[in-house]
Amino acid sequence: MKKISIVIPAHNEEGNIALVHEKISQVFSGLSDYDFEIIFVNDGSRDHTQQRLEELSKKYAEVKFIEFSRNFGHQPAVKAGMDHAHGNAVISMDGDLQHPPELIPEMIRKWEEGYDIVFTVRKYPKEISLFKRKTSDFFYKILSKMSDVNLTKGGGSDFRLMDANAVEVMRTFNEDDLFLRGLTSWMGFKQTGIEFTANERLSGQSSYNLKKMITFAFTGITAFSVKPLYIAAYLGFLFSGLSVVGYGIYVIHSFITKTEISGWASLIMTIVFFGGLQLIILGIIGIYLGKIFKQVKERPNYIIKNKNF
Repeated sequence: MKKISIVIPAHNEEGNIALVHEKISQVFSGLSDYDFEIIFVNDGSRDHTQQRLEELSKKYAEVKFIEFSRNFGHQPAVKAGMDHAHGNAVISMDGDLQHPPELIPEMIRKWEEGYDIVFTVRKYPKEISLFKRKTSDFFYKILSKMSDVNLTKGGGSDFRLMDANAVEVMRTFNEDDLFLRGLTSWMGFKQTGIEFTANERLSGQSSYNLKKMITFAFTGITAFSVKPLYIAAYLGFLFSGLSVVGYGIYVIHSFITKTEISGWASLIMTIVFFGGLQLIILGIIGIYLGKIFKQVKERPNYIIKNKNF
């Protein structure tokens, strides 16, 4: 029998753990040719998530858990699950049931057809706010334009299946700022996508807000491209040229017409404008330097406090 490993990061998901296990078990009850394991990664939860995982693992042999020493983030949690999975294929999904387990048989079918990576393309239900849909679409559009990876609109979900060979490659990555969605696209292999409609979160509250989305976008852009550095350089040349031409004409005109140059207003505006531009450029450079600073330390992506396998 082929074995499928399900990797689920869990952060304050005490109300969803049992439901996720039940749903996945129901799915595999109809897949008699496949064995499965569920690897929950407790990412520094502050509720009773760990207690629920320990209780569930005592009842069901297929339930495995990894407990982090603190909160390391969603991407390191997914990576940790992949590092410890031993299935012929690995499926990563969220623990709030927004990723429907009912899609697993279709993902396995595509895998059996010869695809190494089966990603999902997320469609939002009508109940989701227009702001959420627009910001999500804008996120993928900017990410594709500014980085060297091409993510399908809505295709950046961490709900995906990866063949064991692709997972083995993923294990070799030791980047500090993990962006698995981009890495999956960058890796190549034979890939295909499946559309799905995201379910409502059953329990708890999502911690993935607009601020984290923006931070995630910066992580994705700076992890796969140096385009922001080129943009900063182009802006420097552009505004330097404009200032030379514009103020050159102004000075010549004032000299010819013998107009008094008071200068304080234009001087202040110039200082403020170019001062802000310089801070933006320095900020972009600082982001890259910060990533280098963290990477050269070679600290682990996560620290495991406890596991049951």
